[in-house]
Amino acid sequence: MATDYYELLGVAKGSDQKTIKSAYRKLALKFHPDRNPGDQQAEETFKQLNEAYAVLSDPEKRARYDRFGTADPQAQFSGDIFDIFASVFGGAAAGRGGMRTQRGFDGEDLEADLTISLEQAREGATTDVQVRRLIVCDRCNGDRAEPGSAPKKTCETCGGVGQVRVQSQSFFGTVMATQPCPTCRGRGEVVPTPCGKCMGEGRVHATEAVSVTLPKGIDGGYRLRVPQEGNVGVDGGRSGDLYVYISMKPHEHFTRDGDDLHYKLNLGMAQAALGSAFEIPTMDETEVLTVPAGTQPSETFRLRGQGMPRLRGIGFGDLIVTAQVTVPSKLTPKAQELLEAYAQEMTEHIEHHETIVERIKGFFKKPDSHKQQDSEGDTQEEHSVS
Repeated sequence: MATDYYELLGVAKGSDQKTIKSAYRKLALKFHPDRNPGDQQAEETFKQLNEAYAVLSDPEKRARYDRFGTADPQAQFSGDIFDIFASVFGGAAAGRGGMRTQRGFDGEDLEADLTISLEQAREGATTDVQVRRLIVCDRCNGDRAEPGSAPKKTCETCGGVGQVRVQSQSFFGTVMATQPCPTCRGRGEVVPTPCGKCMGEGRVHATEAVSVTLPKGIDGGYRLRVPQEGNVGVDGGRSGDLYVYISMKPHEHFTRDGDDLHYKLNLGMAQAALGSAFEIPTMDETEVLTVPAGTQPSETFRLRGQGMPRLRGIGFGDLIVTAQVTVPSKLTPKAQELLEAYAQEMTEHIEHHETIVERIKGFFKKPDSHKQQDSEGDTQEEHSVS
């Protein structure tokens, strides 16, 4: 009868990965062979726990197990049970970069920054980004050995496995874990005469152009993955991936807000009041926009479908035109005369600077005249008394 992996780990079927990992850690320590020497039942339970964790920690395997209600340990679980134990407890290297596989070591992932134009984002252009990465050594062709020298041989320390088991003390007691072999550095082989160009690494640094195809409508802040354009693998391992971070150049006419583009249209006072027609630049060609009479500052007009392609949908955004009414800083005498006539016609009272100054001066003159009259009155009274 098939083993119930959830029951074995003591977790519910809908448990998250954190709960499953915690349960596994607790039980794996309890039934570890090094803590139960000579106990065959504990060793078998420890193996079953690793089989259970190998399935339930893998989303694809877990989905298959949940669907069919059973899993064949021979099909679902492979590899050293101590490797799984060590990866959970941090005793072995984990992660994509530098991972040991049957083919060798996978190459590391790399990152690059790419600044593109609005036009490139709109058309979904293909462009290049310069990347400094590790490529196959052209002297030894990645073999790591000096051409014509003795071939590589199996590492005597690890027996070609690339890993060794080490014993360490922890809070839980004595723990056995695996780590990369110190002699061959996890490669399983040693090179008697390393290549003189790559020093036995099989890879050398180079700066190369990598072609990147942009999705139509991409915006700044997105990250693109370019498969296998990172560092090359070693001994036949898979090349890493390249992650490209996108940023946008400022545009001469437009600013962007998601799928929409914004354009500022400068209007004179007469154009806004009387209405006018304008040629508006778009990403394809110019388009005529008729601004009606009485247009107010910051009023907007929408040109449908003249924006950016929708990155996760169908169609295009819009081009939004915002009216900016410009007030002239200087007027010709004729223009001033016409505006004053306009103000009079529209009963707009214009208060000039000179009129206000004169009014203020008049206000201060009145108290002085009264004081003078009072002074003259006092003089007349003094004469009459004498």
